[in-house]
This record gives sequence, C-alpha cells and structure tokens, in this order.
Amino acid sequence: MPYLCALLLNMTIDFEHKQSAHCENGVASNLLHFNGVELSEPMVFGIGSGLLFFYFPWIRVNEAPAISYRTMPGHIFSKVAKRLGFKVKRQKFSSAEKAQQALDDNLAKGIPTGLQVGVFNLPYFPDEYRFHFNAHNLVVYGKEDGKYLISDPVIPYTTTLTPEELTKVRFANGVLAPKGHLYYPTHLPKEFQLEKAIWKGIKQTCSTMLAPVPIVGVAGIKKLSKDILKWHRKKGAKTTNHYLAQLIRMQEEIGTGGAGFRFIYGAFLQEAGKLLKNDALLELSKEITDIGDAWRDFAVAIARVYKNRSTQADVYNALSQQLYAIAVREEAFFKKLKAVTKNKK
Repeated sequence: MPYLCALLLNMTIDFEHKQSAHCENGVASNLLHFNGVELSEPMVFGIGSGLLFFYFPWIRVNEAPAISYRTMPGHIFSKVAKRLGFKVKRQKFSSAEKAQQALDDNLAKGIPTGLQVGVFNLPYFPDEYRFHFNAHNLVVYGKEDGKYLISDPVIPYTTTLTPEELTKVRFANGVLAPKGHLYYPTHLPKEFQLEKAIWKGIKQTCSTMLAPVPIVGVAGIKKLSKDILKWHRKKGAKTTNHYLAQLIRMQEEIGTGGAGFRFIYGAFLQEAGKLLKNDALLELSKEITDIGDAWRDFAVAIARVYKNRSTQADVYNALSQQLYAIAVREEAFFKKLKAVTKNKK
C-alpha cells in the first residue's frame, strides 16, 4: 500500500496538451489524440452537433434567464462516440473520497481522464472569469508531489491543482452540479465511417436549429429578441441591463458562446467541405462565419448599452431588431444547409 501511494504521488502520463477554443471540444479532441485518433476541435464540434440555441426564461442562472448557445454538457463527446463507433465511460459519485479514488485508479492505469467541474473555484482562472458555472471540462493526466496535473484546453499551458482544490470544483453546488463526474473514451475501433458521421452531425444541427419549438434554435432567438422589449417594459432598464450583461457573458465568455461557436462551425464546414469535396459546404462555411461577425457586433452593441455609452435613442428596440435580423439570417442559412444534406446517409 505505501508503494502504491508513492506511485500515485508521482505519476505522469505522456499526454499532449493542445489549447482549444471550447473546453468540451478540446478535451474530446485531446483525449482522442492520446488514443491515436486524430479529430480536430471543429470536427468534434460538428460531428457532435454542438451548435444549438436554447432560451429558457423560467430557469435562472446568475439571477437572469438561462441562455445557451450549445447542446447540453457531455452530449458533444457522447454523440461523437456514437457516430464513430466507440464508447465513453462516465461516472458520478456520492462522495468525494470515492471520486478521488476512481480518478487515482485511472491514473495508475495510465488513463488520462476528463472531468466536469465548476469554474468559480478554479485558482488559475482570472477573477473576472470565476463565477458560478458548473459545466467546464478539463483533463487530469497525472500526479506529482501530491498535486494533480491539469490540462485545461482553454488555457495555453498545463497547470496543477491540489486534491482539495480539485475536490472543491468537482463537487461544486448549483445548476448542473458535476457530482465528481469523470469520463474517458473506451473501445476505439481501428477504422471510422467519418463521412457518415459528418452528415449525421449536420442533419441533427439543422433539425434542432429549425425546430418548431419557441425556446430552441432560430425560434428561440426570435423569442429572445422580442423579450428584450418585454424585459424593459415590465422590469425596467436596470434589470434589463443585468439580463443583457448575462447574455453577453453566455455569448462571449462561456465556452466561446454565440459568435465563437459560429466560427468553430464554419471551420467544421470548411474542413468537411474539403474532405468530402463539397463546394456547397465550403460556401456555407463563409456564410456562418459572417453570421458569427453579426453576433459579435450584437455583443458590442449590448456592451455600449450596459456601460451607458450608446448614442441610439431607442436602444432596446434597436437591440431587439438587431437580434431578430440575426435569427432571420440563421434561418435561411440552416435551410440551405439542410438542403445540402438531402439524400446523404
């Protein structure tokens, strides 16, 4: 037993850290790379149907309506696994002791392990990015001198966490509490049907973004655009500005959000278009990138309002119209993309 403990105190897996734009994509891509599968971050995002819009005004996150620009945490990697024919083993725990033991057991077996954690207590994050968000992802790839070796794909370097620090973020409380959630890929086949997986990923993204549900996809964006006016009318400027600040945070700071996800999806369509020799995908990659620029312009406009620097007379109406115009563009884009997938299996 003392010998095993010594091993766990000083054990490093030969794991390559690569920085990415989004944590779950980066963890998935890096874990697959370790297992001999080369899949870029955009390809992970696209095959895993990561792009989504979700607006749920009845749920509060940081005392503002819940808004998400991506699918639920964990779904991207799970969908990639299903579409490429491998598995992802996942575990959650009732106690911190069991969670740490399971992680240590994996490290002893040479298995780098993905974790879902809370952001607020990550000591290597700048203070302005440390708030209550429990769907961040990172990889633990070893232990040295009693500290865990951390590959967090959204930062350019590897770092460390003490067992106490790691336990704190693994068992963060609140919405999407991780409960010690760990995961890693298993049963990877030697060959993959990449083309089939690409089309499946695209089809599902089009389906969700064009869903006839008022809180999802394009319809959700349209509803949010109208609710900006409702917020101002019913709750006043102060509360509306708080809600808008949260919208920016979810768009620009949480896992790249609205604009960034469009840029990643554009990179996916470009990579897929070259791989499949499909000119339509290449053209649409440019279009979604342009829409990403429109999302970024929208964020800048919100920032001006929030900081009281806007010169527009009717700022909330202007924001509403700006967001609705983005929804119209996205609706046209996903209809064209859906048409490209016709007769594709």
